[in-house]
Formats: sequence, structure tokens, C-alpha cells
Amino acid sequence: MIVRLGLAQINTTVGDLKGNVTKINEYIDLAEKKGVSILVFPELAITGYPPEDLVLRTGFIKDNLSALEKVREYTIDKELLVILGFVDFDFEIYNAAAVLHNGEKVAVYRKMHLPNYSVFDEKRYFSAGKKALILRNKNLRIGVNICEDLWVPSGPINEQTIFGANLIINLSASPFTAGKSRKRLELLSTRASEYSCAIAYCNLVGGQDELVFDGLSAVVLPDGRSFIARGFEEELFITDLDLDIATRYNLYEGKRKSFKANAELEEKEISFTLRDNIEFLTSHRIAEGIEEIFNALVLGLRDYVKKNGFSTVTLGLSGGMDSSLAACIAVEALGRENVVGVLMPSKYTSNTSIEDAKMLAKNLGIKTLTVPITAIYHSYLGTLSDAFKGREQDVTEENIQARIRGNILMALSNKFGWLVLATGNKSELATGYATLYGDMAGGFAVLKDVYKTDVYRLADYFNRTKKTEIIPRRVFEKPPSAELRPNQTDQDTLPPYETLDKILKLFIEEGLSANEILEHGFDNNTVNFTLKLLKKNEYKRRQGAPGIKISRRAFGKDWRMPITNDYNTTFMDGENGD
Repeated sequence: MIVRLGLAQINTTVGDLKGNVTKINEYIDLAEKKGVSILVFPELAITGYPPEDLVLRTGFIKDNLSALEKVREYTIDKELLVILGFVDFDFEIYNAAAVLHNGEKVAVYRKMHLPNYSVFDEKRYFSAGKKALILRNKNLRIGVNICEDLWVPSGPINEQTIFGANLIINLSASPFTAGKSRKRLELLSTRASEYSCAIAYCNLVGGQDELVFDGLSAVVLPDGRSFIARGFEEELFITDLDLDIATRYNLYEGKRKSFKANAELEEKEISFTLRDNIEFLTSHRIAEGIEEIFNALVLGLRDYVKKNGFSTVTLGLSGGMDSSLAACIAVEALGRENVVGVLMPSKYTSNTSIEDAKMLAKNLGIKTLTVPITAIYHSYLGTLSDAFKGREQDVTEENIQARIRGNILMALSNKFGWLVLATGNKSELATGYATLYGDMAGGFAVLKDVYKTDVYRLADYFNRTKKTEIIPRRVFEKPPSAELRPNQTDQDTLPPYETLDKILKLFIEEGLSANEILEHGFDNNTVNFTLKLLKKNEYKRRQGAPGIKISRRAFGKDWRMPITNDYNTTFMDGENGD
């Protein structure tokens, strides 16, 4: 009993119902030519994921149902079974999967477990389904479920395998975070083993605002074997499965063993072609570590730019590491012809920084503009001289320079239609070491969720993959500096990044308290200082550009702290304080 299974790992665009349907139909044609019996698309493939508040618009739901009808009509006279995600409506709204065959909608499954953590808000939009679904073809029983249904213990897979399912099909839209792909594969293997069934997992691929979906769809067998689709790109992944395998719930003398089911089950008889031989058993490598992070940043930037109607991006080139890495990612994502670097030297900008910025641009082959800001800066100071009379120079004058640069970049954006990339990193945004309306200005922040120490690791990875120093060695060696005053370095204001980033990760991503962080060997003053900076700069982050999520908890949808907030996150009085 061999089934040719196709996982259509596609890159959808939220709200582009016509474009998504066109792509779905193209993959149906391709799958039919390849002899696929069952073709699976990702979660909410019709609408794109996540559709967010579009789902609250009645017109959008109706249009999504009309789009599904177009796909249904397209399956007329086609033998393959098509399973795809859409928004269902029956007085309530459901995240659902439609089963289409030869022009008929033969079944609908409604997602039973709705995630409501991290970036997910599904309980805001959807009602939970109540029935598990099995599709039956001779001795083959297929259970269909959606994303979170497979992650929770004793989800619908429990009912489906109780009633004999030997293949579980899971439609998914699982956002990327670093290290998640390996854990996800381990979970699939665990489920396949404990339920003694094959699992076919079809994941979305592409960027959607700050989210990136990494693909890596997979077929996992109960004996531990796994077959994995490509990461970070579209693919029709085909696998021939021999499903003459036992589930842990077998028929005995024509009667089912008695096991407790937690939900109702709907069963549908359906006919499609089975095969006699195996031709497709391929698998691809999973990128891990710094490589997968780089791939996610490239895909996230490319899709944000293209899906929002831009072609060219611009960014300030300072000769520092952040802007250097952002430029490299932009070239990888969009091509050198679509990236413009802008040098904006002041009287505090060192000659070495200018040289490094020019060398980077030359190595990347990108166009540059040079717009000096010294004259503009002095004009600002002259204009403000009466208002500032009697006051010493301080951070105000430093921020004026950053805001001049932000204004220049936005003027170029207005004039030429370029998207401005903000180049700040997560360490700076966490501590407020960034100027609102200055270096934070821009339409997209490519390094928003990347700590400074990881910026260096990514830059080193980029140079190694290119087998040459695209980013000049001096950029790695010189102390990080905003160059807004003489001899300035970041560590004049912040703890060393190696220390700072560890404290921030423990607090932001691990959720540790100040006292618990102290147990990791950090001193009181450094932890207190870091957490106070994190808290006081919430208002800045709220106004920052969106950026690509790569960590377990990113600033944005993942981080919803009140700006007006008098809760003390540092050491409690009398405990480990000064």
C-alpha cells in the first residue's frame, strides 16, 4: 500500500487571495504531473498566515471562501486528493483544512487546539473545532490535523490512531526561531513513535512582517526514519510511503480494541490511486546555528521588501559592524543593484571608519552616496543657541547628529521610493542605546532581534562563506562606537557586550528574575543597571520599526510590556542590593 505524498511548501502572501490561489493551482498541476496521490498545503494557505484582524472583516471571510471554491473547481477531473488550509465560517470562525477531490469538498477539519502564546493570538479570532477527522481508502486511514494539534499531548492524533489512522497529515505555519527546527523534528519523531504511525508535516515558508517561516516540511516514520524538505525556499516535496505499518491500535477479529477517546471523530470514505513501487525517498540537510539565523534574516528581509512593493533599500554606512552586516544581508536578499549605502560623516567620524565603509561598499559592489553632516550640525547648533544658552553640551548634541542622519535617509526614501533599513541590534534596543527618530528611523530593522555578540558571529560567518573579507578585518577589531563625540566607545555607557547580552538573554528569553540572574555569577550593579535600562526604554521600542524575529522572545508581538509600569524588575529591597 504505497502512497505518493506531495507536500506543497509554498510562500503565500497574507490577503493576496488571488495570488495564493494561482500558486496553489500551479502546484496542483505540478503534483498531478508527478503522479502525486495526496497533495498537502500549509495552514491557512488560502489567506496566508497569520491574517490577524483581516479575519474580523466579514468581506475577507467571504472572499476567502470564494477563493476556496476556485480551487475546488480546479480539482475537477483530477484524481489527486488536495488538502489545504482556509478560514471556515458557520456562525463562528474556524482555522480549518478542506479536503478536495475531483471537484468536491469531501470533508472539512477544524483546528481543535488554538495557540495563544508568544506571537499567536488564535483565540482572538477562531473558535476551536470539536471533531477529529479520518479519511479512509481501503486499509489506509488518514488523520488530518493542523499545527498546534500535533504539539499538544493527547491531541486529535490520539483519537485518529485509536480509530486506526496509519498516516497523520499536519498542515502547519510554524514561525522560525533559532534552534527550533531540530526540536520540531524531534517532536515529530516522538509522536510517530508513540502512536506507531507515519506523520506528514507540511510547513509554510517565507516572510510575513516580523515572522519568518522556514519550511523544512517532513515525513517521519515510526521506525525513526525522516525525510526533510528544503529550508527557507519553496518546494513540492514528494515522498513515496509504504503504509503497511501497524498502529498501536490494531483491529482484532474485526473489532476495535477499546481505548478512551477524548473527542468525537468523523470518518469519510474516499478513493484515490495507490502505487506499486517506491521512486521518491529524498531528504535535505537542516541548517543549524548561525547559518539558519543568517538564512532567516535574508528571507525575512527579501519578502518584507518585495511583498510591500519596494525594490530598493538604503541604509547608512558608518564603517561599523551593524551597518556592515545589514548591508551584506541586503545584498544577499535583494542583489547588489538594489542596495544603496549612504555615508554621512561628521567632524567626529574617523578616517578609518570612512575607509572601512567605502571598502565594504566596493567589496559588495553597491552604489554609495556621501552626504556630509558637519555643516547641517553647526546650523542646528546655531539655530538652538539661544534656547540652549547657559547649558553645557551633553547627549543632546550627540542625538542631533543621529537625527540629522535619520532625516537624510528619510529624504532619500521620499524622493526615490527606497525603503530605509534601520541597522540597530537587539542589545542597543534593549538598553535604549539608540536615538529615537535618529538611527532608529527606517521602515524595517533587519537586526532588531540579533544581539551584538551574534552580529559579530553572523559577520564572521558571512566572510567565511564568501571565502574573503567582504567586511574588512578592521571592522571586527576596532571597539564599537557611535562616533558622536571624541574617542567615544559603546563601553563608555554600556557593560561589555559579552556580559550585557548574557544578562539580557537570561531576563528576556529565559524569564529569570534579577536574583536568579545573579546566581549565574554577575555582579549586583551590572545586573541592576542593565535591567533599569531595559525597563526605562520601553517607549523607544514601541516606536521602532518592525524587524525579523529569530529568538524565543523578540521585541514586538512577542514582548508586550506596558510603558507606564512601576513594577521593580531589579533586586527587591533588602535582597542583594547595594
